[in-house]
Amino acid sequence: MKESIIQAKIIKYLEKDLSCYIVKVIKATKSGIPDLLICYDGRFIGIEVKTPSTRENTSPLQRVNIDLIHKSGGIAFVACSVEDVKEQFALLQV
Repeated sequence: MKESIIQAKIIKYLEKDLSCYIVKVIKATKSGIPDLLICYDGRFIGIEVKTPSTRENTSPLQRVNIDLIHKSGGIAFVACSVEDVKEQFALLQV
């Protein structure tokens, strides 16, 4: 499955089921920004969308940005499916 299809499914889930505010990053002024920037229940979340076969292929800049989001108190992760996103968001329900 193409990354764009996975991304569309994730966006649909986040908007419809969780009522998230989402910005889909098409081209950023800074390299390595996660594909989706989300506000959910007052939390900042960045999601880098990959296919299952490219899950481990994050660029050094993507990894740096994910780390910076964590250090700033936000949440960031790589997702290959809606199920990945559901798992991560379930952890926020604590």
